Amino acid sequence: MLAIIFTVVVGIIGGLAVGTQSQVVGAMSQRVGGTASSFIVHLSGAALSGMLLLARGGEQIQNWRELSWYMLGSGAFGVVLYLTLSQTLPRLGATAAIALIIVGQLSMGIVIDHFGLFGAAVRPIDISRVGALVLLIVGGYLALM
Repeated sequence: MLAIIFTVVVGIIGGLAVGTQSQVVGAMSQRVGGTASSFIVHLSGAALSGMLLLARGGEQIQNWRELSWYMLGSGAFGVVLYLTLSQTLPRLGATAAIALIIVGQLSMGIVIDHFGLFGAAVRPIDISRVGALVLLIVGGYLALM
């Protein structure tokens, strides 16, 4: 039970970090542009990841050649996210922009789980997941109002 609580807390911390980062990226993109802010974010993220990797003894970085092409290109998703934020956040506000991102994340999560994409365990679409998605869409709509 303690492991589940810890995992939930870690997930919430991740959400808080994304929520904070979203506003910072939105403000930064207004000053330097969407692509420039994405570059700055990814450069600083790469520096921190490199330091953490060194501190953790390199983990299994030597196995990078065994990764699939889509894994090696996954940073492109981050670029799409930051360019999206640079458009939505200044126009819709943080709440609406983050709500829309969460709706997109849950939608993709449902598809990934249903088909078992990228090695995920298969979890078929059911009424509770559809209900969760509908509630999030309604929440996103209300956040836009």
